[in-house]
Amino acid sequence: MSHHPDSVRINKAISDSGFTSRRKADTLIEQGHVTINGTVATLGDRVMPEDEVRVKGKLITENDTDVYIALNKPVGITCTTDRRVEGNVVDFIGHEERIFHVGRLDKPSEGLLLMTNDGDIVNKILRAGNKHEKEYIVTVDRPINQDFIKRMSNGVPILDTVTKKCEVEQLSRFVFRIVLVQGLNRQIRRMCEYLGYNVTALKRIRIMNITLGDLKVGEWRDLTKKEIEGLLDATEESKNIPQAQRNQNASTGGRRRRRG
Repeated sequence: MSHHPDSVRINKAISDSGFTSRRKADTLIEQGHVTINGTVATLGDRVMPEDEVRVKGKLITENDTDVYIALNKPVGITCTTDRRVEGNVVDFIGHEERIFHVGRLDKPSEGLLLMTNDGDIVNKILRAGNKHEKEYIVTVDRPINQDFIKRMSNGVPILDTVTKKCEVEQLSRFVFRIVLVQGLNRQIRRMCEYLGYNVTALKRIRIMNITLGDLKVGEWRDLTKKEIEGLLDATEESKNIPQAQRNQNASTGGRRRRRG
């Protein structure tokens, strides 16, 4: 049985609209609460973009509102979509759309976190390689010296690998700025610990073309059109990485995992 290329299953149409999950949609369909152009829908029905789908009489429209949010994550909020975790970031924002975080920011860290309902962009950003710059302001527990800055920027052995060269700048006696293009687990904290320093505060102030600006802790804002375009531009080329290079990336990725 061939389907029209633009048609989607009714449960997917409902979940794509952000109305509810696909599973819940199935239940609503089974209970006879869903209509397509006025006719009661059955499981497995397919709909076209122009079809009028209603749930309990309420019109669901294809969800064209892609949500892109910049949050200034407070310390103590956890980057997880698991709602059972107390202090999870999804409940913290309480957005009406089903949104999730792009990348992570440790519970004891604060600063810029991107949230979205656009699943494609997440993978693109995480694959954007060297364009995926993230900038942090870090405070440590003892005075910084030039040797520390030099070693941090040249690469530190952690997690069975050596961190990539990166930009590091001292801002004051205990504070430095660092720009990373990789995201190893607790990377900055581990790098500092290796050099005998403990991180007392860590704040992310930029991801790619998006900066925290004067967003207060715990507040969020929608990204501007320009920011979204910049993000999409930077991630567009991530599809065009030559295969050989992609294989190489994949093989180096494997070495990062901790051994036994």
